[in-house]
Amino acid sequence: MKTQTDTGSTGRVNGALLQGRLDTAVLSLAGPMFASALLQNAQSLIDLFWVGRLGSSAVAALALAGTVLMALFPLTMGLATGTVALVSRAFGSGDMRQASRWAGQSLAVALVAGLLLGFGCLPFIRPACELLSGDQTVVRLAGDYLRVMMYGMFSGMLLFLASSSLQGAGNTVGPMCGMLLANLLNLALDPLFIFGWGCVPAGGVAGAAWATVLSQVITGAAMIGLLAGGRTRLRLMPADLWPRLDAACRLLRIGVPSMAQMLSRSLMSLVFFKIVARYGTAVVAGYGIGMRFHMVLLMPCFVFGNAAATLVGQNLGAGQPARARRAAWVSVALVTILMAVSALLMWWLASGAVSLFDRNPEVVAIGSGYLRTVTPFYIFAGFSIVLDRALNGAGCTLATMIFTMLTLWVLQVPLALWLASHASPPVQGIWWAICIATTAHAAMSVSWFETGRWQRARV
Repeated sequence: MKTQTDTGSTGRVNGALLQGRLDTAVLSLAGPMFASALLQNAQSLIDLFWVGRLGSSAVAALALAGTVLMALFPLTMGLATGTVALVSRAFGSGDMRQASRWAGQSLAVALVAGLLLGFGCLPFIRPACELLSGDQTVVRLAGDYLRVMMYGMFSGMLLFLASSSLQGAGNTVGPMCGMLLANLLNLALDPLFIFGWGCVPAGGVAGAAWATVLSQVITGAAMIGLLAGGRTRLRLMPADLWPRLDAACRLLRIGVPSMAQMLSRSLMSLVFFKIVARYGTAVVAGYGIGMRFHMVLLMPCFVFGNAAATLVGQNLGAGQPARARRAAWVSVALVTILMAVSALLMWWLASGAVSLFDRNPEVVAIGSGYLRTVTPFYIFAGFSIVLDRALNGAGCTLATMIFTMLTLWVLQVPLALWLASHASPPVQGIWWAICIATTAHAAMSVSWFETGRWQRARV
């Protein structure tokens, strides 16, 4: 039964997501999410743009550091998955107070986890960098960057979880404004901390990390203030922020498979980076730039996937499983069109895009080769990402974990090693391994989603 709360009735608060045209509902969520994702990826490109002025070793160091950070991201992603599933179910059922409690608990867990993770990883930074690269200059620069990011790990987690809480409630404008603020801050602080000015010393690659952390601290504080101020559909109370073991366990029960999925992907990224690094610094730099564009080009997939997760969670909470299923497929249809257009544009613009960040001809050839090979398969990536996010929104996270582990470890890594030894140039075989694994993942996601078992998942 839907309940009346301090925020208003369910029909007035989120009726647009529970009834009416699904394409309109998807786009109403995806529009601000797309702007947020664009701003988030622009932030990394801003770092890359300024750090690129320091040379190819600095670019390679940023790529190495990004790979290590992705290995630590699973905890954040798992908590975010649990947050969206729990907040959206409570919100869809009309219990706004419970939705606010879940938002507060996710922030409490994020703060504790962020501090433990960040400071706990400090002793392992240099060994991790040395494991991935034999270039001592790259290792030193990457270590400087990562050390700063570990100090501020908690701020990034708080910002991400605050945005996830709002997303679960169907509010995507707040996170968009938060990312705009973070981007503006990073845009202003990056050249200041990287190159120095006045009393601010030049920090080089580490300066880019300081700019990112400071931007996250300020923006995270603003987002928590927004949640606590009562100006959103959620209204945090002080008691909501007090950690509770039972709440943490429920968040983790949903989030652990998602964490394992992301951990599997992150570890694979480390292994993949090691495979790529065997072929030299130019290959690492080209791969690093290609991966940055990879994240930007796949942005619509995650945007529409997140929109599908919110719609699936809220409609299941409202007792409308058929509409939840249709919402996921509408999201897939929209993202497929965008991926087809993106693939065509990148095929045409790949060389020029890579040369914006590094004009070394070898780096440009490697980076553009990666983009031209992989981007056509982003259409299949759209299927797997959107449907996996929809399943996560329903609280069905075990299946998506299995799909990821199978396609990455049973297919992608072994194929990369085998094809690299048979292809010319070897890196082209590595790119084809990515394409094959992407296609297989899409087939698994579609097959499982069509069984409909996720509609009975409990959170």
